[in-house]
Amino acid sequence: MGAAGGEDVWALISKDRRSLKHVRDNVHGNIYLEPLFLKFIDTEQFQRLRDLKQLGLTHMVYPGAVHSRFEHSLGVYWLAGEAINKITAYQDNFMMSATGLSVTCLSASSFPGSHEDMSVKMIDYIVDEHNIEIDSTTLKRVKEMITSSFEHDSHKSAKEKSFLFDIVANGRTGIDVDKFDYIVRDSRACGLGCNFQSERLMETMRVMDDEICYRAKEYLTIHKLFATRADLHRTAYTHAKVKAIELMVVDALIKANDSLEIVSKIHQPAEFWKLDDSILKKIETSSKQELKEARDLVRRIRRRDLYQFCNEFSVPKEKIDYFKDITPQDIICSQKSGHATLREEDVAVSNVKIDLTRGRNNPLQSVKFFKDYDSNEKFSIQDDRISHLLPAFYQDTIVRVYAKKPELVEAVSEAFENFQLETYGMKKQVHATPEKKKHRALATTEAFCSSFFS
Repeated sequence: MGAAGGEDVWALISKDRRSLKHVRDNVHGNIYLEPLFLKFIDTEQFQRLRDLKQLGLTHMVYPGAVHSRFEHSLGVYWLAGEAINKITAYQDNFMMSATGLSVTCLSASSFPGSHEDMSVKMIDYIVDEHNIEIDSTTLKRVKEMITSSFEHDSHKSAKEKSFLFDIVANGRTGIDVDKFDYIVRDSRACGLGCNFQSERLMETMRVMDDEICYRAKEYLTIHKLFATRADLHRTAYTHAKVKAIELMVVDALIKANDSLEIVSKIHQPAEFWKLDDSILKKIETSSKQELKEARDLVRRIRRRDLYQFCNEFSVPKEKIDYFKDITPQDIICSQKSGHATLREEDVAVSNVKIDLTRGRNNPLQSVKFFKDYDSNEKFSIQDDRISHLLPAFYQDTIVRVYAKKPELVEAVSEAFENFQLETYGMKKQVHATPEKKKHRALATTEAFCSSFFS
């Protein structure tokens, strides 16, 4: 199958893999690394991804979730190449330059989780710092692909072969190899089941009018992709205790910023790459007096003395369009007399939004399908043509409230209930905060005093 410039795309990765370096991945098996990609991997900036946990602090609740962004980057790189290989192999007269493949694979692995501006700056920094030989056209395309993942799909419509921009981070339909990798990888690491099979979509996808389309029979497979992602958000990524720990880490980093100058480093590539998960250990083991408050918070996390989850409610669906994030100020303003007076710094609030990638809209309405491989017509499919068991609503917004000190759980819980009554005219939480949780701090104090004076 020919390609622009006389170079065969399938050959770029598939030809004589014995000459390519490879690593063994626990999700995809052997991953073969193309020479241009290796030039970026073998830099201290890219190797930094080994020291960033893919799921942040989720491992504090799911101990197995310690995999790194480095692993995820390799997985996305590999799947991007495989996706193009499938398209090229199965579509007659489909032309793709080797440069296009290199660009897609390289952009797939470029600093996941970074802001687009920093990702682009970091690519330039690595090229300059390590004198990487890469032609200006390829470098420009890599940066375009990185920025396109942060843009609305309309920005891609004028680009040549715009479907390439959808392989890694798809702003058009939300179906991309980034999700293919992390859904399987994260589910496995957390010990959660996953019956989504990305191979089915990879085998059936087809480019029609510069857009990746899928066989109509895979409608439910695509729905499962979005539903599994939402389940992971609810079960693991936004678990109530995970969010409690995240809130504590944010507070610790804010308190440590004056000493460590964290904020100033996130705008400078030469300093940004030095930031990783080890910053918490740096705070914890420091003897600096100016880091005492931050250090105390990190040690509270180590000792499982966490911000106490008080309660939560799901925002009524008819109110979601007008919902504004709830703040600690909103909660303390709803406090009535009878308990310790709450201050803003006593309360933490987490506003969790979970959807199927398109807010209140059904993401499958953006996906185009085809009947079979002999068909050249693409079309949309309505849910009710497939099943009446599919959801009629596609977004949840959950408000969770935490007390930063155990002895304040009761006061914060009551203020939170008052807030719900004032806002919605009724309590939206499923049940009251358990009495045991409310009085646990008092019971602990009494037990300590009893043992001390006996």
